Amino acid sequence: MINVALRRPGPLRWLAYAYGAGLPPEYREWVLHDVTARTRHLRHFARAVAQLAPLLVVVYLLLPGPAWVRGCAVLGGALIGLFYSMVYVDESAEHRTLKAGYPRGTSKRVRDEADAEGKAERDRRYAEQWRRDE
Repeated sequence: MINVALRRPGPLRWLAYAYGAGLPPEYREWVLHDVTARTRHLRHFARAVAQLAPLLVVVYLLLPGPAWVRGCAVLGGALIGLFYSMVYVDESAEHRTLKAGYPRGTSKRVRDEADAEGKAERDRRYAEQWRRDE
C-alpha cells in the first residue's frame, strides 16, 4: 500500500541521496519506502545510473581513440558497474535505512512482511513439487 503523505525529496536532494548523503528526518519514511517498495530494484538502478553517468561521460570524453572504441569501453564499464551495484541492492538498502535512523534489519523485515503471502505460496508449490511422500 502506498502512503500518499510521504514527503519526497526534490531533484537536487535526491541526487545527493543517490550519491550517499543522508536526508533530513522529515524524509525518513520516504527512505524506508524507497528501499522496500516493489520498485526498489528500479529505484536502485536509477541511483546507480545517476552515480555512474558523470564518470562515464568523462571517460568517454578523455579517453583517446575512435568513438566506437571509447563507446565500447564506456559500455563495458557501465555494465560492470551496474552489475556490481545490483548485486549489493539489499546491502545498500540496509545502509540507507540505518542512515535514516531505523534499526538494523528494518528494510529486510518490511520486505519480508510485504511478501509474506507470496512466500507462503512459493513454499506451498515447492512442497508440492519436491517434498512428496514416497
